[in-house]
Amino acid sequence: MRLAGRNIPLIGTVASFDGATGWGTIAAEDGTAYPFHCTAIADGTRTIEAGVAVTFQLASGHRGVWEAAGITPR
Repeated sequence: MRLAGRNIPLIGTVASFDGATGWGTIAAEDGTAYPFHCTAIADGTRTIEAGVAVTFQLASGHRGVWEAAGITPR
C-alpha cells in the first residue's frame, strides 16, 4: 500500500502501544502493520490503547519506512 502524500485516510486498529517509549503499531484493514510515535496522534494526546479503531495517513518515517501519521480514534 503506497498511498503516502495523497492524504487518503486509511482505517486500522492499534495493535500495540508502549507508553514508556511512545512507539506503537497500527494494523491496517489489509493486514499491513505500520509503526507510529505518540506525536502522530492528531488530538495531541500522548497515549492510545491497543484495540482502538483509528483512521490515519501514511508518512515517510525513519530510514524510509512508512509510518502512520494523523492518527484519529474512530
